[in-house]
Amino acid sequence: MSDADLEEIRKGRLAQLQQQQQGGPGGAAGSGGQDEQRNPRAAEARASILSQILQPEAADRLGRIRLVKESRATDVENRLIMLARSGQLRAKVTEEQLKELLGAVAENNEREGTSGGKIVISRRKGGWDDDDDLLDL
Repeated sequence: MSDADLEEIRKGRLAQLQQQQQGGPGGAAGSGGQDEQRNPRAAEARASILSQILQPEAADRLGRIRLVKESRATDVENRLIMLARSGQLRAKVTEEQLKELLGAVAENNEREGTSGGKIVISRRKGGWDDDDDLLDL
């Protein structure tokens, strides 16, 4: 290899690295870019399926739930999409049906212990007592 060939390879590699830093296509950044493109495509596909199977009121409720607890909304969406793909949904899901599904998901999470909404406080008994301070006077 001559010096000119090596210089050309270096310039090509430098251009490739610059494209990767800018997020352009090519090399390892190209595969990462494809992952980034898949996520919006998957999100668009989910949104499209949900808009087809949910009535507007139910979609609004699911959006409000997403604001409060995103994991719960994702669980409900996954279950709705699964029901739609298996052909168990014959009509668009109403707000009342969505409430029932939310209750079922909440019960399922409570049984699994993954609800995260329950707080248990355990206090020490016989430990520090403020009345003991009065005896020192």
